[in-house]
Order: sequence, then structure tokens, then C-alpha cells
Amino acid sequence: MKVTQAYRYALDPTPGQAAALASHCGAARFAFNWGLALVKAALSQREAEESYGVPGEHLTQAPWSLYSLRRAWNAAKDRLAPWWADNSKEAYNSGLDNLARALKNWNSSRKGTRKGRAMGFPRFRSKHRAASSCRFTTGAIRVEADRHHVTLPRLGTIRTAESTRKLARHLQRGTGRILSATVRFEGGRWFVAFTCEIDHADRVPARPDAVVGVDLGVKDLAVLSTGEVIASPKHHRAALRRLRRLNKQLDRRIGPRSPDGARRQPSARWAKTRAALGKAHARVANQRRDGLHKLTSRLAATWGTVVVEDLNVSGMLANRCPGCSPTGVWPGRSPMSAWPKRGASSPTRPPGVAAGSSSPTGGFPPARLVRVAAR
Repeated sequence: MKVTQAYRYALDPTPGQAAALASHCGAARFAFNWGLALVKAALSQREAEESYGVPGEHLTQAPWSLYSLRRAWNAAKDRLAPWWADNSKEAYNSGLDNLARALKNWNSSRKGTRKGRAMGFPRFRSKHRAASSCRFTTGAIRVEADRHHVTLPRLGTIRTAESTRKLARHLQRGTGRILSATVRFEGGRWFVAFTCEIDHADRVPARPDAVVGVDLGVKDLAVLSTGEVIASPKHHRAALRRLRRLNKQLDRRIGPRSPDGARRQPSARWAKTRAALGKAHARVANQRRDGLHKLTSRLAATWGTVVVEDLNVSGMLANRCPGCSPTGVWPGRSPMSAWPKRGASSPTRPPGVAAGSSSPTGGFPPARLVRVAAR
């Protein structure tokens, strides 16, 4: 069974490589902002022409697809950005591809053909607020044989902070193929994520004929129909002391805004404290993600059928202090959103109960009753 799977590794770049990574991510952001400005100018021109009664076939065409955006970029890059050759062409293509996807999602959402929440029109990406990322789809993308280095286009060979043996084994056996690589700066560290096509053998759960119901709670992370209670680890609450200290320290530093709201140059200590605060939040997020992956992997490896209740957990967590919710999960995100897709042979389905019911067992005989007030 072939599945699309991602392998994410922390990088350990040299100062020069870190600067090159930041340059590529900046190039992707530059291409995104340039393309968005081009699209908005074309739409404004088109709106003005329509007000003057210009026929539809003579209206200015806005570059909407990746092909048209890339063609416009190739025609203007020598004049607009003479330094473009310092980075891989994939960096600029990555930014334009993100813009084309955002425009398509907005247009589909506006027409009602896209499911999910309404999508807004793309906005310009700030150097200080937007996530730094860049995607490579062509060129030299590989995992080195020593399992501690990866090679990316124009960036060369970069050391990883962890072993790449899981992906390397698939590549050596011929059961895996790298489709793309995405570098991202997150929590004060650089990461690379390989999107791969993996040939997995079908996995059989330990109890293929057994069924289990999963109740998503607030006080407890989950309650199984077998009576097992998975307690919430409360990683955020454990880190509150350090987070409070860093927030107070950050407030004492000279930040980018003065007390009267005027912009100013932030101090080096403010930037250092801000980075430390970001690392602390990233640690909590990683702890939560690790716990969710372990739970969902255990359920998929044990039970043949897993029934998860269709409950609005984000609504249950909507209180005055979302960060202090009894559960250790981010508000607005279901704890089961980390359900493993790779090779998991345990099907999931919503509970077979009447509408409006919140049965913790999905229609199966409960082994343990839980009071609603305790959920």
C-alpha cells in the first residue's frame, strides 16, 4: 500500500548555512508579496475599466495561476531583483505557488465550492510575523548515507540534529521516494520535512475484530469504552511558571513599541528574550503533539475499529482562560486531529447514536459511566 508520508528532522546548520536558509525563506516571502501586489494592481485596474464600461474581453487579466505568476516573475526578475541568482529558483517558485493556492482557496470559498471555514483574501507577509519556510521540488534532494546529513538545492549538505534512519531505510530498500522538501524556522530551530511516497505493508491490529469507543473530554484527554481513562498531561500548566517569568522579562525590555504606541528599534535583549519565549512555547507544543501521536498510534495498533465521538471540543474549551483549560490541548483543535494515516488499518467512524447524543462509547455498551460535570 503506497501512502504519502512526511519525515521531519531538526537541522544543525553552520552560521553560513543558517544565513542561506534565511535568505531562501526571505526570497519565497519576497516572491509572494510581489505576486500579491501584482494581482491587487491588476484587480484594481480591472475594476476601474469596468466602471468605464470597457467590454469584458478587453479587461485587464489578473495573473491568477502558478503558470501565469511564474511567467510574469521570469519577465520581471532581472529588473526587480537583480540578486535573484543568489538563491535557488525553487525559493521563488515556492512563494508563487503558495500565492496561487491562497488565491484559489479564496475564490473557491467565495463561490461556495470549498468546504470548511470561509477563506479571506491573501495578505502581505511580514518578515517579523510570517512563518519562514521554503519548499523544494526539484534539484538535489537526498538523505546522505551516514544518516546524519541531508542535501538540498543550492544549500548543500546540512547536518541534522537527529538520525534520519527511518527514511534512509525506505530509500535504501527502494520502498520510498522523496517528492519534496520543506525547510522551516520554528521555535528558534531550523527543520526540514520530506514529503515521501512510501510503500507500506498492511498492518494488522492486535485485536482486528474488536471495537472501541473514544470519548473526548475536557478534564481527561480521552475515555475509552473499556473504562480506561487517559489523563490530560497538562503540559501548559507545568510550563506556566517559566512562561510567566519570560513574559515579564520581555515586558521590561525595550520592545518595538513605546508606551505611547510609537515604533522604535527593539533592543538585542528584547530579541533574545523573545526567542527564549518562543522556544518555551514550542516545547509545550511538541510535548502535546508527542502525546497525541503516541495515543492515536496505540489505538490504531490495538483495535480493529475505533469509534470517535463527533463532539465540538473547541466549544467545550471556550472559557475566559483558554490557555488554562483543564485539558492539555490547544483550544479549537480536536485531540484526535493527530490520527495516524500511514499504514493504519483501524477504520474510524462517527458514533452510531442519535443526533445530539454525546455517548462516550459510540453506541456500544459502556464499561464505565462518566458524569457530564466531570468531563
